[in-house]
Amino acid sequence: MTSGTRIGPEPRRGRGLRGRLAAALAGLLAAGGAHALELPELMDLLAHRPSGQVRFTEERFVKGLDAPLLASGVLDYQAPDRFSRHTLQPRDESVRVEGNTVTFSRGGRTRSMALDAAPEAVIAIEAVRGTLTGDAAVLRKFFRIEVAGEPAHWTMDLVPQDAKAAGPLASVHIEGRRAALDTIATRLVDGTRTVMTITPMPGAAADAPASTASSP
Repeated sequence: MTSGTRIGPEPRRGRGLRGRLAAALAGLLAAGGAHALELPELMDLLAHRPSGQVRFTEERFVKGLDAPLLASGVLDYQAPDRFSRHTLQPRDESVRVEGNTVTFSRGGRTRSMALDAAPEAVIAIEAVRGTLTGDAAVLRKFFRIEVAGEPAHWTMDLVPQDAKAAGPLASVHIEGRRAALDTIATRLVDGTRTVMTITPMPGAAADAPASTASSP
């Protein structure tokens, strides 16, 4: 018999290999080129914009209460180390942090203090400031960090390295899309939970950076 192109059914082994290759290609196409996000890349995304202003609405779930406590207002951030939370409802009050100084305003009265004079507040604030500035070193200093997802939709979980120093703060869970934060959820050791939903200001870019976490 002369040699030439084989005519007849394709060998079973060849069909199996082609099937596996086709399945792998289909999986890549379905994923749309998405890739798992890691902490350095997430920090780069968050540091992409130096400032931002967003609206927030907040639900605070406290044991013993039938309904959550509601609040809303505006968050503002400016690199490298300044951010503020201005609550408009249910009452007008604000917290502003700049460098090592934190200022509280409520009912026409204002007081300031050194941030490092309140160690418990430092950890809660650095969860925010480290995230906003894309500073992985600061976050690693205070927290164990887990990042999951992809740039289009990611999550980051922060658990204090030193539970005693963190005081009432048990964990922070953050969800976002690229440089934008969507929700910030905090959990306290007594079971209290706070969920903050963040939306852009009218006219702001959809991926503008969001600001702060809720005060524990």
